[in-house]
Amino acid sequence: MKIWYGYGSEHSMNLVMIGQFRAVDDAIKAKEAIDEITKQVDADVDAKLMIIGEPSNRYTDNMLKLLGRLQIHSIGPTELEQFAYDVKVKVDDDRVIMTTDEVDVSAFLKILLDSGARVEVYSAHEYSDTKYGRGK
Repeated sequence: MKIWYGYGSEHSMNLVMIGQFRAVDDAIKAKEAIDEITKQVDADVDAKLMIIGEPSNRYTDNMLKLLGRLQIHSIGPTELEQFAYDVKVKVDDDRVIMTTDEVDVSAFLKILLDSGARVEVYSAHEYSDTKYGRGK
């Protein structure tokens, strides 16, 4: 279970991000990259190498190796905290669908774009009639 780490009133963003890919395999690969980074962030938090709420300007050794292996070079160390937030990610055919109440999603956006996706981002509060909206 993920914990909401946000501060302030933006916690109810109800954000939907959809990455549309040319092929199903590309969507699966992007989701797997997100899962691997999330797992490493969880491990870094558990090992007290990363403290939520105190973004670091440095990567952990294991994170740096992982990002190199995944060939992801656009995510900064201060953005990695986003992977500790409550974000639901699933693959639907050739799309990666992400939903969250957080507003800081730049790291996810970068992965989708770097993986070749066309990306749509919207508030499900305003567009609850969409397939992925969660209502007003």
